[in-house]
Amino acid sequence: MKNQNTTDNFIYVEHPEPHIGRAKQLLAKYPELRKLFGNRPSTAFHIFGLVIAQTIIAYFMREQSWWVILLAAWFVGAFINHALFVMIHECTHNLVLKGSVGNRWMGMISNFPIVFPAAMGFRTFHLLHHRHQGEFDRDADLAGPNEAKFVGQCFFRKSLWLLNFWFVEGVVRPARLKKVKLIDKWTILNVIVQLAYVSVIVLAFGWVALAYLFASTIFSVGLHPVGARWIQEHYVIVPNQETYSYYGPINKVCYNVGYHNEHHDLMMVPWSKLPEVKRMAPEFYDTLHAHQSWTKLLFQFLFTPSLNLYSRVTRPSRS
Repeated sequence: MKNQNTTDNFIYVEHPEPHIGRAKQLLAKYPELRKLFGNRPSTAFHIFGLVIAQTIIAYFMREQSWWVILLAAWFVGAFINHALFVMIHECTHNLVLKGSVGNRWMGMISNFPIVFPAAMGFRTFHLLHHRHQGEFDRDADLAGPNEAKFVGQCFFRKSLWLLNFWFVEGVVRPARLKKVKLIDKWTILNVIVQLAYVSVIVLAFGWVALAYLFASTIFSVGLHPVGARWIQEHYVIVPNQETYSYYGPINKVCYNVGYHNEHHDLMMVPWSKLPEVKRMAPEFYDTLHAHQSWTKLLFQFLFTPSLNLYSRVTRPSRS
């Protein structure tokens, strides 16, 4: 890798991302891994259960004080909405139902308690992230130069950035990717369906219930242990490694989303079988650096100046 001084610039490389090559090696040595591929229809029940549970909690929050709402959002709502983001991720890879149409609808249902219409936009940008990892003009997972420069090494600005990551990911970064089509019939439908759900919440439960859902979303992707997932996945901690997994206990309530190297290598494996990939091919993953605690990583990111938005691998854009 070139430019290891991550406080001054991004880490620039010219070699391709590592996952296509490792996937070929994995399947050549362990062809039985293909048996793990395929959608998992029972995940739909998890989606409905999470949406119903979060909606019921919002109902009980409708007359609570602001401090009760914040505590509930931090200790409960953030985990539920984070899990719903994972469900959107599963739907993005068509790992719930057969075919893209059914998965798009399940993604939009997963989106309900998140408040913002994020499912279809995420689908577009996340699939591009897999195909163009580390390319500025197509990978929305990368911070732009202005974003990285503004946040810098400062604890306060890092905290502010994480607290507002929902806005950065949903507005700032999509606007940066000029080559990506942002609006299509599915994103419009996502907005319409989401407005319908939000309207029902406000009319039936009131604005305080919606505030609980909003706070849950902010914490689920931001200044919270589960928000450290966005640091875990691709922020460079050790030289010559650009993707990282997390094997800590929160995976149990986050649908194994921490198995990120495994997911990038074999995108066709659903959440429930990702640990099997590591178990069946340990020599491919035991030598890679992995995180054991999102909480530890959160504090490491906030208080370590050299770990910042520049700590990402970038590469030349491909057609």
